[in-house]
Amino acid sequence: MTRSTPNIVLILVDDMGFSDIGCYGGEVETPNLDALAANGAMLTQFYNTARCSPSRASLMTGLHPHQTGIGILNYDDAPDGYPGNLNDRCVTIAEALQPAGYRSYVSGKWHMAGDIHNPTDAWPTRRGFEKFFGTLEGAGSFFRTRTLTRGETNVEDETLDPDFYYTDAISDNAVRFIEDHRAEHADDPFFLYVAYTAPHWPLHALEEDVKKYLGRFDAGWDALREERLERLIASGIISENWPLTDRDPRVPAWDDVEHKEWEGIRMAVYAAQLDRMDQGVGRIVGELKEQGIFDDSIVIFLSDNGGCAEEMPIETAREFVTTYVTFDAETSDGREVRPGNDPSIVPGTEDTYATYGRSWANLSNTPFREYKHWIHEGGIATPFIVSWPAGLGTDPTLRTQPHQLTDVMSTLLDVAGVDYPTEYPGREPLPAEGVSMMPTLREGATDEDRMLFWEHEGNCGVRRGALKLVKKYGLDWELYDMVEDRTELHDIAAQHPEIVAEFSAAYDEWAARCGVIPRERVLELYARRGSGLPSE
Repeated sequence: MTRSTPNIVLILVDDMGFSDIGCYGGEVETPNLDALAANGAMLTQFYNTARCSPSRASLMTGLHPHQTGIGILNYDDAPDGYPGNLNDRCVTIAEALQPAGYRSYVSGKWHMAGDIHNPTDAWPTRRGFEKFFGTLEGAGSFFRTRTLTRGETNVEDETLDPDFYYTDAISDNAVRFIEDHRAEHADDPFFLYVAYTAPHWPLHALEEDVKKYLGRFDAGWDALREERLERLIASGIISENWPLTDRDPRVPAWDDVEHKEWEGIRMAVYAAQLDRMDQGVGRIVGELKEQGIFDDSIVIFLSDNGGCAEEMPIETAREFVTTYVTFDAETSDGREVRPGNDPSIVPGTEDTYATYGRSWANLSNTPFREYKHWIHEGGIATPFIVSWPAGLGTDPTLRTQPHQLTDVMSTLLDVAGVDYPTEYPGREPLPAEGVSMMPTLREGATDEDRMLFWEHEGNCGVRRGALKLVKKYGLDWELYDMVEDRTELHDIAAQHPEIVAEFSAAYDEWAARCGVIPRERVLELYARRGSGLPSE
């Protein structure tokens, strides 16, 4: 029997590029995600917010990240900067679903609380989630995971199990929450938020998964970018009229790379991280099917930003890591952890700490320009898969209407038959910023007049219909026709000064309304504490 209020499973991955998974053109074996896509809907122009914490805050509240208090990361720069903490002007999806009888659970990365050690009002257990297993900080070892928490209790001791691997733990606990829900609240719908840290650095993967990909990337990023583009065009995700962007000029030609075997291993470990995540998705979907509730469940999959070009030179690696996370200098069995990207360090094991770097991120974001942090397509374009057999059918569907993170909450409240709260005990929620995607998903509806906005660290963007205005901090606005030129190769700003003026004025109005703090002021704050922006 079809439930009037469907179960919801929202799956988010961390730092994954647009074209990494199989159904979006990549080499990684993701049969479980591919199956969801083959029997559901794929959005070709869904956008995140270019960075982990801001994307999570927007996804979870239906607001732009600046409105939630998390404009950059979960660093506290109040009162002059962002507090880095979910504020009292927002409600989460979990809180908003409560009137419809939903029980809510989260397994994985939270990264929306300034205090990652002591429970505050920004912790998931204080934001509508009955059960929480996961981490409060943004990244870290997959084998010795810090800030690991169950409910509000630190459970880092669980990582002492020699078989502990964080991706598996996230999947296992997600499945357990579904099992427990059946035992405790079978008559109620549930909302399960599964937030993987894969494939965010460090490059940590299980040997059995890495072996599957050894040699798979030996053709190098130049050839593989061409192959991905061909598959994207064949699937209809990318138009044949959009040429592949040039290789990033900071990336060497593959033929000129000295340590090809080491480079191939880096990408093999990255792929293995995604492979293991997909295996977990398979277990979650398997549990839904075992209980006979898969057809009545909405399953959504996306990434929080584009591929990450952050390098970790061995000379400065330890300083880089400790800027972001609680870094352990030793493994759980006492070996020294060796941070840094260097051919002398083969990544993957617990005693290494590395990234896959700009070269492979350029592949991950095929066919687009730029990376995580930036508002060009490589930074904000994400795969977006929706499965809901009872509500959307099982015919494979591609939708091209642009949407962004604020729309996820509006969509879920729509299908649950819940109004966005105009008031909440102890809070005054701001109005929702998103729109329901159900007309797009069901009928292929379009909206050429709606404006989408982005800002992160002074990088800005506006899109309406076919036109996108975008710029990097300190540079001039660029204008692109996204129907003819989604790979952003032909700037037409000089030909259309009236559109630049209209869109930039709309951006300024949006930024003022949503509390965007100018990057100049943010730079002053970081200078006072003796550091640059976290991305620098």
